[in-house]
Amino acid sequence: MTKKERALRACQILEEVYPEALCALHYEKPYELLIAVRLSAQCTDARVNLVTPGLFERYPTLEAFAEANIEELEEIVKPCGFYHMKAKSIKEMAGQLLLEHGGEVPDTMEELLKLSGVGRKTANLILGDIYGKPAIVTDTHFIRITGRLGLTKSKMPEQVERDLRTLIPPDRSSDFCHRIVWFGRDTCRARKPQCAGCPMMEICPSCSA
Repeated sequence: MTKKERALRACQILEEVYPEALCALHYEKPYELLIAVRLSAQCTDARVNLVTPGLFERYPTLEAFAEANIEELEEIVKPCGFYHMKAKSIKEMAGQLLLEHGGEVPDTMEELLKLSGVGRKTANLILGDIYGKPAIVTDTHFIRITGRLGLTKSKMPEQVERDLRTLIPPDRSSDFCHRIVWFGRDTCRARKPQCAGCPMMEICPSCSA
């Protein structure tokens, strides 16, 4: 089985197991997803989802975020860790969106990467979820699992992204990434992968069952 064949089979298996490819982060507005992803750095999505309802209630608009008292903003996002840096970049990001993009989240990689605190992982998530564009979101689950599946040998996010773009059909790439996250939490865990009964057993070269 070639890498391409294995990747297509992985897509098919995950589509059967997780028919709804849902983003694990909760949001209603495009900029809220940007903020939630910023908070998720070195933090679980579950914890972020506990913090964001109160955060978005306290700051219901981009203007409110841009004008926020930084100490108060820090206190609200503190449970997500690295709160000084995260609060600073969220406030700066809100100002950038208002001043440079008319309050809209940009739809290109180039413009997204100019926003405070936004890297390729975040930009790809926005492009895929908000704009329906091809996207490879290389979070820790994605890097670990695609490596175990033998789809990439790299652990560097940008190289993993390049490798997988050649293997995953563009129209399935964004949903594939979401499904990988759920699969990583349910089955292919970092420390104790549940290889016995894993739906990927037939194609996984790392299976120890």
